[in-house]
Amino acid sequence: MYKTIFLACLLLGLQACSQDHPVDHGPLIDSEVLSFYVDTLAVGLQNPWGMEFLPDGRILIAERPGNLRIWQDGKLLDEQIENLPQIWAHGQGGLMDVVMHPAYADNQMLYLVHGARDASGGSTAISRGRLEGSRLTGVETIFHSHPLTEAAHHFGSRIVFDDQGYLFSTIGDRGVMHTSQDLSSHNGTIIRLYDDGGVPADNPFVDQADALPEIWSYGHRNIQGMQLHPISRELWAIEHGPLGGDEINLIHKGANYGWPLVTHGINYDGTTITPDTTAPGMIDPILHWTPSIAPCGFAFVDSGRYPQWEHDMLVTALAGQHLHRVVFEDTLVVHTEKILQGMARFRAIEQGPDGYLYVLTEHPGLLFRLIPE
Repeated sequence: MYKTIFLACLLLGLQACSQDHPVDHGPLIDSEVLSFYVDTLAVGLQNPWGMEFLPDGRILIAERPGNLRIWQDGKLLDEQIENLPQIWAHGQGGLMDVVMHPAYADNQMLYLVHGARDASGGSTAISRGRLEGSRLTGVETIFHSHPLTEAAHHFGSRIVFDDQGYLFSTIGDRGVMHTSQDLSSHNGTIIRLYDDGGVPADNPFVDQADALPEIWSYGHRNIQGMQLHPISRELWAIEHGPLGGDEINLIHKGANYGWPLVTHGINYDGTTITPDTTAPGMIDPILHWTPSIAPCGFAFVDSGRYPQWEHDMLVTALAGQHLHRVVFEDTLVVHTEKILQGMARFRAIEQGPDGYLYVLTEHPGLLFRLIPE
């Protein structure tokens, strides 16, 4: 129903992109505790993956095929950001996330996470460059994951800067599950770097001879969502399980999150991966989804725009085709709700500088925001 209503609104041109409270914004949508409108900002996006809000009011949108689009003054521009690093758009990989450096006001540095390859194979890479108008300058790649592979699966990936300026990024298991337990591989890990790609001396495995020093945590399958909690400032992540076993995790330094030794999921052919869902020395998820919803991005709501959702988490679901609201008491999940069911494949959600929630979907490729009644 929501998909039919929403697409009808698109055909009628119900867009009010730059107003604080749109006059003509389509039907009112009722959730359990809050009613809202869908304010459509852009259509026709190609596999949008991530977005960043620049201080000048522009929104940058990373499209997986390798484009960095610009939304400005109420419309999606034909002009794009030029001089990106070479991006390997392969399978589930491509251009995945874009974030500003914490000191962007001084240095205008943007960071991109993307697929990259050379003659030996491909990896997940992090590059950066200075944004001058609509062009990156001084582009350099500061990290490549290892080992290299031609695999088309599970690249990750998100970037988060913490309050001390450290860069965290995620790398999937690249479709080879056992490598998530191998500390000589970046696969299935969260990494922590300085902003120039250097390795902090207090990373947990720096002094371990058989481990890669960039690794912060491991035993992950394919993390596609990561954020700092707005109050505790702890790092949270969401990862795809196989058939079932999607997870919300609170990330700890040096911790093992179990994949594939423990999981609530099974193989896509119905066979068992492991009989164990928990084990000593491994971190249990705060929440798991079985059956799977294919969670991707998420946002903590704390702007005051949505008082009935304040302190909740909103998760984008790809296969589930909905927004998933998660209600917490401390770190205990006490309630969940599905919102906008069947509308699209929901990819990313961010709380913008104006306090509204901005959402990216694919099939159809849309940017919209949620306006409370």
